[in-house]
Amino acid sequence: MLLEATNLSKSFGERTLFSGGCFKIEPGEKIGVIGSNGCGKTTLFNIITGQDTASSGGIVRAKGISVGFLSQFACKDSTLSCFDEALKVFSHLIALESELEELHTTLETNPDPALIEKEAQKREMFQSLGGLTYKARTRSALLGIGFSENELDFSVSKLSGGQKSKIELCKLLLSAPDVMLLDEPTNHLDIEAIEWLDTFIANSKSAAVIISHDRYFLDRVANKIIAIEYGKITTYNGNYSKYLLVKEQREEAVRNEYKNTMREVHRIEGIIKQQKQWNREKNIKTAESKQKQIDRILSELEIPESELPDITVSFTANGHCSNTVLSVINAEKKFGSTELYKNASFELTKGECVVIIGPNGCGKTTLIKDIKEGLGKRGVGVTVGYFDQHGHTLTDNKTIFEQLRDTFPNKTNTEIRSALALFLFKGEDVFKEISTLSGGEKARVALCELMLKKDNFLLLDEPTNHLDLASREVLENALADFTGTILAVSHDRYFINKLSDRILYFKDKTLKEFGGNYDLYAETLKQATDTVKTEKTVGAGGAGYKQAKEAAAKMRKLKTQLTKTEAEIEELEAAQMGLEEKISLPEILADYQKLTEVTSELDAVKEKLSALVEIWEELATQIT
Repeated sequence: MLLEATNLSKSFGERTLFSGGCFKIEPGEKIGVIGSNGCGKTTLFNIITGQDTASSGGIVRAKGISVGFLSQFACKDSTLSCFDEALKVFSHLIALESELEELHTTLETNPDPALIEKEAQKREMFQSLGGLTYKARTRSALLGIGFSENELDFSVSKLSGGQKSKIELCKLLLSAPDVMLLDEPTNHLDIEAIEWLDTFIANSKSAAVIISHDRYFLDRVANKIIAIEYGKITTYNGNYSKYLLVKEQREEAVRNEYKNTMREVHRIEGIIKQQKQWNREKNIKTAESKQKQIDRILSELEIPESELPDITVSFTANGHCSNTVLSVINAEKKFGSTELYKNASFELTKGECVVIIGPNGCGKTTLIKDIKEGLGKRGVGVTVGYFDQHGHTLTDNKTIFEQLRDTFPNKTNTEIRSALALFLFKGEDVFKEISTLSGGEKARVALCELMLKKDNFLLLDEPTNHLDLASREVLENALADFTGTILAVSHDRYFINKLSDRILYFKDKTLKEFGGNYDLYAETLKQATDTVKTEKTVGAGGAGYKQAKEAAAKMRKLKTQLTKTEAEIEELEAAQMGLEEKISLPEILADYQKLTEVTSELDAVKEKLSALVEIWEELATQIT
């Protein structure tokens, strides 16, 4: 056991975030932490790290364990390159490597036995700590998390906030603490980088506690779920899908108990009403006693989720339109001399849901904005609704109410308030200024506006960003029931699986098409010999299969070379250790000619070893 929380609770004044928190973190466990926005997930992390204190209960750590979290690895003011900033995680190895170089230089002119022994010990320590591969691992992690080869040399000071967050995440992963605390690690990552992160965390020896709204990620990585819901912390064994199953079974029991209890409450309320009608002193006392009984029952009653407020979304497609909703032929986009995409051709038919995927910066959002502005040929009767993930369709200096009133001047104040109430904006909340809202609140306002417009063709740019798990489920169900047409950009693999009829993906600056959901798309890429699984194939028929087969063969060859190189490195390391031991023998030290021969042989082994390590780094990079 690495860490244990017992009866953990946290309150701010009269508001209790959570209570009764009991859980353990075992070595190597991967734990997903879920809950609505503002429920206390980040506060829980702060309590674990000691940055905050619990109101009651506590956390016990095993002696000597290390806990890693992102704020430890801040790099916002760094002037180093991306690669050198990430290497700071291995400062102990860099210092040891420098010391070894100094010892080696000294030994060339002064082969003192004590120094030789010291050098041998230091080298053994360096190798056992991963000194031969730390640079390759750093480079591989940066590339895996989404940096290009050229970007490794970029100064951190010139990077965007999202890119800096990726470096901080990379440093945390490479530091390999006993427990990693990851708060929304898939933010700022495209699908390829998220896939890499899935694998890295799953294979890591570190325990990981992960706050995430990415359900697909939680299914792939987590073997335990900690849910903070309605002021309680509950632990479930298994991944996110298992959590949903167990939770539904538990919810059914809660609903039955609630139904039976409320039946009894209503019976007692009838008695109270009757006693008050008689209006005698004895009856009044009886009514008061019965009311206390109701209050006690309700204070202990667990309310099922179906009785609690949640957003309500329903999209209606007004007006008829032609079967062909949009046709795009050989579209291209350039910014100066920089080509973003070219030869982009596709067609959307009525009722489809098509999702665009691809790496960050490939042009997904630009393409969907261009379509909003008129790119392509729209069908007769098509009306377009647009959702912007950053809330740019909203006006910052307006209140929530003003935003909708100005967009829909023909609606009454009551109609606007009723619509906003469906998205949990009630009472004075409707007079909050847009500029003061969180990302999730802005998303809810934009979705409310989109729902009221009733367009039959929806362009959605990352619609699940900023939404908590419950809101994502509601939105997806509403989109699944929508009779119109959807073109969405998304990195949310769960969303893609649930809704997509087809996938458009960027490759070589143009769009390719795949018929199916994300699981089928990913499996097709992985299984080179099984490319034709849907009505439309990847690429141009057999050519796609041939290319995939050749790529798979190349990958097998690279892995074979990597294994062979690793074996040769091990042999040379053993030879190096043998020669270093030989140098320290008295008979060698006493014979200058033999000492020179062994030293030359050792230098040759070191040179060959250094060359092989470079080859290993290159192979490892190509494979990742």
